[in-house]
Amino acid sequence: MNSMSYKGYAARIDYDAEDEIFFGRIAGITDGVGFHADTVADLKAAFHEAVDDYIETCAKIGKDPQKSYSGKMMFRVDPDVHAQAAKAAELSGKSLNQWAAEVLAKAAAAKAA
Repeated sequence: MNSMSYKGYAARIDYDAEDEIFFGRIAGITDGVGFHADTVADLKAAFHEAVDDYIETCAKIGKDPQKSYSGKMMFRVDPDVHAQAAKAAELSGKSLNQWAAEVLAKAAAAKAA
């Protein structure tokens, strides 16, 4: 997976073959914070610098830095999927919210591995 994380922020990493550089942008925030470098080691340092600079800049201008995600999700699924998930949660002795959080965490961890 082409991503990095630091201080609760994450970025997707891409490579520009024409310019022969790695580049990324902090994901999940509306402020545009990007970075680039020629090597992986320099890219990691540039990412850390970008995050630190973002946090410092926000402090200087009196703005709270955005965090990537709030932890609140709302989405729609097919009613049959909803029923099956609710049943699976009940059978495991958990609320649908607890069950879904565990399933999503496992799926996300498997994808990241």
